Amino acid sequence: MDRTPYQENIIKRYYEHKPEIMRQKLSELTTDLYLAETPKKREALWGRIVLALRNLKVPEERIKSLTERNDPVALAHFIENHLEKF
Repeated sequence: MDRTPYQENIIKRYYEHKPEIMRQKLSELTTDLYLAETPKKREALWGRIVLALRNLKVPEERIKSLTERNDPVALAHFIENHLEKF
């Protein structure tokens, strides 16, 4: 498939900024998790959060620790203070 130079630039910029995009997405998911009212909704959000963390190459043991705690505040703290390393 042929892409225009404009499309190529959009794709290039996306991948250049992917870590920042994923961190923003995680912040939004954390807010949603905090506000989730049902266990089913929380479970679905945790699934999306795990995928985003894996996408950022966060070690599996760290992901497991966060999900076992099931604490949006701990997740927010991790995103704010530790995610830059990944």
